Amino acid sequence: MSEKAQGDRKDAAVTIACVQMEPQVGDVSGNIGRSCAKIEQAAEAGATLVVLPELANSGYVFSSRDEAYDHAETAGTGPASTAWSELAQRHGLHIVAGLAERDGAALYNAAAVIGPGGYVGTYRKMHLWNEENLYFEPGNLGFPVFRTPIGRIGCLICYDIWFPEAFRLLAVQGADLVCVPTNWVPVPGQTPERRAMANVLCMGAAHSNSFFVAAADRVGTERGQAFIGQSVICDVSGWPIAGPASRDDEEILTATVDLADARRKRNWNAFNQPLRDRRVDVYDTVLGAEVRPGWF
Repeated sequence: MSEKAQGDRKDAAVTIACVQMEPQVGDVSGNIGRSCAKIEQAAEAGATLVVLPELANSGYVFSSRDEAYDHAETAGTGPASTAWSELAQRHGLHIVAGLAERDGAALYNAAAVIGPGGYVGTYRKMHLWNEENLYFEPGNLGFPVFRTPIGRIGCLICYDIWFPEAFRLLAVQGADLVCVPTNWVPVPGQTPERRAMANVLCMGAAHSNSFFVAAADRVGTERGQAFIGQSVICDVSGWPIAGPASRDDEEILTATVDLADARRKRNWNAFNQPLRDRRVDVYDTVLGAEVRPGWF
């Protein structure tokens, strides 16, 4: 049976590692090597699940669609997927990694989900940011929840977290944890003295949906575009339990959690539970989304 078809956890205690690193556009082999070294480091620290940034294999700021295509790979069989799968098997890990994905002539900003048994599945970014629209197709796989031996994992990528509907559609499918490979950039009003707005969005989503959120950002400046770091792991109450990380430095955040808390601690009092209290008599359960096979 594939991992995607499995739903029972072997062990609810999961050590999440968010790898904050600096991929470099134009250096695919170097990006793969550096990401593998970070995964090894996280595994040595006891990680069960490792989250890498958005487009970890390729870098982010492309000069043309041809360059983006040249840096992309087929999910599950390309060089980054293969290298990450080998590490997942060797260390008994699950990995969620941002990936420039090539599917025939189409390109996607994707996240590959990999387990000890190999490739599990792909999430494709639904909401494209800025010049991503020049290179990538909008995601066409919906919001899948991957049922793995360690728990039910959903994925979003960067700008997706600005859409509460995306988080909610993962919640109503039973996600315990949402992994967010991301390349956050400064937003209007962002100053060094303020908490990153992206951190606030992760916290709010974890709180209002009663699940864990693990966001792995990148750092550095690429072709003039600065990135803000501040990776974070939030618990089911919405509070950070690791991070926010540095704005500038590579580091690995870790937190050990019981993913069962995503359901066990959902009741706030004798009357209120945020998913149960939805007014589905006014709006439908999946917010008008097409229900895909395997969602429920």
